[in-house]
Amino acid sequence: MVKYSRQPAEPSKSAKCRADDLRVHYKNTYETARACRGLNLIKAIGYLERVLEHKSVIPFRRHTGGPGRHAMCKNVGHHNGRFPEKSVKHVIALLTNLKSNAEQKGLDVEKCQISHVVTQRAVNGRRRTYRAHGRISPYLSSNAHCEFHCTEQAERVERADKQQVRYTKKQFARSEERRVGKECRSRW
Repeated sequence: MVKYSRQPAEPSKSAKCRADDLRVHYKNTYETARACRGLNLIKAIGYLERVLEHKSVIPFRRHTGGPGRHAMCKNVGHHNGRFPEKSVKHVIALLTNLKSNAEQKGLDVEKCQISHVVTQRAVNGRRRTYRAHGRISPYLSSNAHCEFHCTEQAERVERADKQQVRYTKKQFARSEERRVGKECRSRW
């Protein structure tokens, strides 16, 4: 049985998926999965498909040593970014699996939001490369584990017993000063 890093708070309203030992770079997969967190499930798949077409970019917020700057990163509120195609393809496959898991549970996929994302380093793949003078060096691959949870969002409900906002004397005085200050400025 696959072990998840945590269980959803409300299992009946959520779905999950996980893949172990993906043959993709851990750092690229970390940033790709992180970019999907908090998005609607269908919008996340669409976003990653736009990344494959180089119409959107994955912001690199943590592992910023190698990726260069892109003007497109202004759209995501950061300055470093890349188009990690292999990681994006694997994450799209995971999100498609998550979508089918949600449908299987009877959730409304339109309302599902990605609530939990975890990417972990897996055991390195070990190969060897042959060097000059008969030496051999390790040729490692940095693999990754990745898991997602999505939760069906309920409609927002207004609170019935909502009371009027109460201010302290200091807050009230500030609000009066602000109001009076705006009036004075408008006269001049």
